[in-house]
Amino acid sequence: MGTELLYMLPLAIASFFAVFVPIFDVMSKSNKQIVFYATLLNFVLIIISSINLLIGYYSFYDFSLYFGGYTSIFDSLFSTAAILTLLGTKQYLDKQEYHYKEFYSLMNLALLGMMIINHAGNLLIMFIGIELMSISFFVLAGFIRTKLFSIEASLKYFLLGAFATGFLVYGMAMIYGSTGEIEFKLIAQKIAMSNFNFVYLAIGMGLILVGLAFKSSIVPFHQWAPDVYTGAPTNVTSFMSTAGKTAAFVAFILITKHLFLPTDKMILNALDSATQITQSAQFIIAILSAMTMIIGNITALVQTNVKRMLAFSSVAHAGYILMGIVSSSINGWAGISFYAAAYIFMQIGAFTIVSIIENKDDSRLNLHDYNGLSKSNPFLAFAMAIFMFSLVGLPPFGGFFGKYFLFYSTIQAGYLWLTVLAVIASLISVYFYIGLIINMYFKEQDKPMEKLHLGMANISIIISIFGILALGLMPDTLINTAIKVFTNF
Repeated sequence: MGTELLYMLPLAIASFFAVFVPIFDVMSKSNKQIVFYATLLNFVLIIISSINLLIGYYSFYDFSLYFGGYTSIFDSLFSTAAILTLLGTKQYLDKQEYHYKEFYSLMNLALLGMMIINHAGNLLIMFIGIELMSISFFVLAGFIRTKLFSIEASLKYFLLGAFATGFLVYGMAMIYGSTGEIEFKLIAQKIAMSNFNFVYLAIGMGLILVGLAFKSSIVPFHQWAPDVYTGAPTNVTSFMSTAGKTAAFVAFILITKHLFLPTDKMILNALDSATQITQSAQFIIAILSAMTMIIGNITALVQTNVKRMLAFSSVAHAGYILMGIVSSSINGWAGISFYAAAYIFMQIGAFTIVSIIENKDDSRLNLHDYNGLSKSNPFLAFAMAIFMFSLVGLPPFGGFFGKYFLFYSTIQAGYLWLTVLAVIASLISVYFYIGLIINMYFKEQDKPMEKLHLGMANISIIISIFGILALGLMPDTLINTAIKVFTNF
């Protein structure tokens, strides 16, 4: 009993704070500090409790929930993203004159949704987590109700998200109708025993693929992402495009491992139809990955708005991460974990700087507004340069090794052509990432920017820099841990 409680601790902490932070909100009246620090405490406690559970792997309630192992890695990543976002948000909301405590309650609920996805052992639990996360993001995207773009972002995300949820639900219903099970392990067993309806299963898998592709902004289901990421409050965008995207890929891992791309050779050898589904799904996902990388980077080339450029590049990075799904291997899943960690640091760091530079009226978001930033705010220019280099994938930063591990796993899976396209896509991205650095260091601003106050956002930026450097200089620590935990997955 004691062991079970220990492994359930991260999810229990997240659930406690998700319920009681709104109560703290009511009790604290106009004091925002209590809710802010309670939320920060929640995220820190989740990381501490998760790190202690890396070794070990337990399932409870008839395979409905899983704890330890890979769940501890992703719980820590979600909470790290939340901390970095939180530290950069306080000053941003004050500048926007829209600092309301409900923001922190919504962050807690969004994090809880991500963790439920991460711990899910069946389709129903996963759906609950996806919807809790999505609904929280619907509200956060339109949090600044005095801004038309923020309201538009929320409405677009809500309408298209509800449409995508329909695909997801119908897909899950089809799989249940085909196998009579909702637990991932039991569904995989039914497939192994040839005890399922092939047509319903194929349709269900296709519908689920569409739903998850939307959640992770995979081409051609990505059209919502640039508009929502641009219109939403900048710090909300950083949280959605990192932690939210990572949670969607955790769902991808769980679904593809048990249903789309089973790694158990006994299943594939016992059933020709399972082999057929696997090969078809793997090729389709590889095509989606290639389209996402190429289209995302090419579209980012022509953007003049920094937020929109980072939004389209976020679509491209979803394509890189999808390569780990294509490989459907321990190395591929470990590569996703590593790249997600690097992406959280470099993307949130970049968006935090954008939130500092932009004005209340959403001005100073164009690329030319960053001209001469190295002279007026040298630290911000230096930090942004590091984040851009890492996003390109240059050594010795974390982004380089993230791409390396994903490329390596994809080649192992026999998809050399996909890796070649990924390299080409990365070369395309050099233009707009390095272009921003050129603006900051080699172009002059007609009216020099004032010295900007960083506040607590400074802590978020510094942590992000050290995180990227740590992953780049000591990549073995995380990748070996990820490989070890996924070996028992």
